[in-house]
Amino acid sequence: MKMKINKNLLFGISIILILALSRLLPHPPNFTPILAMGFFAGAVLDKKIFAYIITLSAMILSDLFIGFHSSIFVVYFALSICVLFGTFIQNKLSILNGVIGISGGVLSFYLITNFAVWYGSGMYALDFNGLITCYIMALPFLQNTILSSAIYGIAAFGAYLLAEKYINFRPKSA
Repeated sequence: MKMKINKNLLFGISIILILALSRLLPHPPNFTPILAMGFFAGAVLDKKIFAYIITLSAMILSDLFIGFHSSIFVVYFALSICVLFGTFIQNKLSILNGVIGISGGVLSFYLITNFAVWYGSGMYALDFNGLITCYIMALPFLQNTILSSAIYGIAAFGAYLLAEKYINFRPKSA
């Protein structure tokens, strides 16, 4: 009996793991693949629960090497929002949808994680001015997040779409 391998799932998971492992390479602050990884998983994995499980498992695995920190659950939550954005375009992969989705993921990650910094770090006054100051101080990190998400997102989707074209992940419909 011949076992049927789901090439879509196998290749998607491979790209996610490669992105997660690339977190271990030296990089500038916030220049990581995690948001592109989450968005990619939500967009290409058919079973949505796998998109969340694989993405968060890849993060936990890489965090075993990098180290855990006090705001890790906020980061994982914000990353899950990126996965959710990816699920919205699953059958509508296009450059425009990718740009919109990754941009939404980056913006939500920025807003969520920096809100947590403002609220929990003690570095800023717990008023509106303190919140705005926190967001302004995080702008240099935002530019790295935007750039890395674009680069890693293009690489992940480019590799996936090329493989899909040449390996025939999905049977052609009649």
